[in-house]
Amino acid sequence: MVENIFPIEVKTLKLDMNRLEIYYPQIYGLENIYVEDRMNNSILEAMYNQIAQQGYYENPETYINGTWELKNNDKGILSLTLINYAFSGGAHGLTIVKGLTFDIKNGRLYELKDLFKPGVNYVKVLSEEIEEQIEDRNIQTLEEFKSIKPDQDFYIADLSLTIFFQEYEIAPYSYGILYFPISIYEIQDIIDENGPLGIMIS
Repeated sequence: MVENIFPIEVKTLKLDMNRLEIYYPQIYGLENIYVEDRMNNSILEAMYNQIAQQGYYENPETYINGTWELKNNDKGILSLTLINYAFSGGAHGLTIVKGLTFDIKNGRLYELKDLFKPGVNYVKVLSEEIEEQIEDRNIQTLEEFKSIKPDQDFYIADLSLTIFFQEYEIAPYSYGILYFPISIYEIQDIIDENGPLGIMIS
């Protein structure tokens, strides 16, 4: 039985610079300042990586607007997304979404592989689930979908694991960011019971 861990406090801060306006989350009020700093530093690192990835520093024509969404704040698991839209001229801009999932007891930032039992082929299992959804939703991919990346973007929301793909990653721009929610119960046999997905259904 998982101990009762209450939701943590998250507030919104604003990064306001020339050609850039980003609202981003900050964790506060934790008893363990080290854990709080660890999580906030991970958020800031991801945010600045997005800014760099979108060409803000190289291209003076690049304008960026950013926001964030809370996906899960329960049972000691915090999952959120950072959403940046950049426009540098042309027909349309480009959105980048980054998922961050933390253990609030120690500030650990989870990777996709951390959600599953050691040695299991989680890439194959998740790819088959997504391939089925692609067919069911009649998504026109740029080329035949074969597999997710071992470090594919994800977030956790309640009792589902959502795998997602950036614009142009597997489908035309018109599809935007593609999200594929997978029920934790459908993949229960391969999840790490002590990992975040195991905690969510305990």
